[in-house]
Parts: sequence; C-alpha cells; structure tokens
Amino acid sequence: MPAIAVTSSHDRELVSSLLAQAFVEDPVIRWLCPDPRHDKQIFHTLLRWVHGDAASIDLATRDGVPIGAAVWDPPGHRLTATQQLGSVWGFVRALRGRIRRGSILEQEFGKVRPKEPHWYLGQVGAAVKGVGIGSALLSAGLDRVDAPAYLESSNEANIPLYERYGFVVTTEVTLPYGGPTVWPMYRRG
Repeated sequence: MPAIAVTSSHDRELVSSLLAQAFVEDPVIRWLCPDPRHDKQIFHTLLRWVHGDAASIDLATRDGVPIGAAVWDPPGHRLTATQQLGSVWGFVRALRGRIRRGSILEQEFGKVRPKEPHWYLGQVGAAVKGVGIGSALLSAGLDRVDAPAYLESSNEANIPLYERYGFVVTTEVTLPYGGPTVWPMYRRG
C-alpha cells in the first residue's frame, strides 16, 4: 500500500469537503445538525472564521489523492471581532434552528479547556477509516508543535489512538438535550 504523505494546505474548500466526509457519522456533528447536507458549511465556517489564517492545516494524501485533514490552532489563538461575526453568520446558515446548540457546545468546552498556552487540535479526520490516516496526521502535527496540545474527542473509539500519542483524558462532558459524551484530552509538551 502506498505511503501517506502529509503536507500543509490552504485549500479550505477541499479540507471542508474532506472533514464533512470524515465526520458524517460523528455524534457531536449529528447532535448539532442532523442533516449531513450542512456539514461542509459547518467545516467551512470553522476553517474560515473560527480557526482563520493562523491555523495550521495538514492534508493527508495517498498517490496524490486527498484522504484526510487536521486543523491546529497555535497557542494563544483568539477570534477577532470580525471572525466572531463571520462565525455567527456561518453557523446560523449551517445550523439554522439549532444555533443554540453551537453556543452550548462552546460554553461547555470553554469550561474544561486548559488555561495555559497550548496547541489546539480542532479537527482531525480521515475519509477512509482504519488505514493509518489519523496516525499520519497526528505524527506530522505533533512533530511540529512545541508546547502542550489539547483536543476534544467526540468518539470514544478514537481515545486509544490519541493515548498512543501521549494524550490523556482529563474529564468527560455530556452535552444536554440527549447529546453525546465528549472526552477532552491533554498532552504535555
């Protein structure tokens, strides 16, 4: 099987499509928006407005074919007022009547995120599961970061993968309205 290559990307359209594919069965995405036709808009909003130009976006390819992506925010990343407005507009379009859930999600995660500077792994997703794409993306990202790292795992099955890279579950967050459980994870630098 050909090797997985990981390079940097600025192609938000491509990465939004890949992440929408990768997260189509994700419990948090489905809790936010039951209709997968809006997933690409969710990820485009995250890439364009929430992560913005400061993000490090990794693209995994095999034989030149895009197969996965990861998005990292650097330590100290904060949204500007323009980014906040853009993200509200994008999420209103994507989530429609469930915009309140997006606000709840951010409030709940904000309570448990580390206070010290850290890299934030916002998304890591593979279009094909179980062939090493997530491992390749994690390796490339962690080779580059120079501080602690943090993520929220929305799938309990992924916890062992993150643990292999030094992440440790710090708590559990169960989202309201019958929402899923999410596992915040931290890795010392």
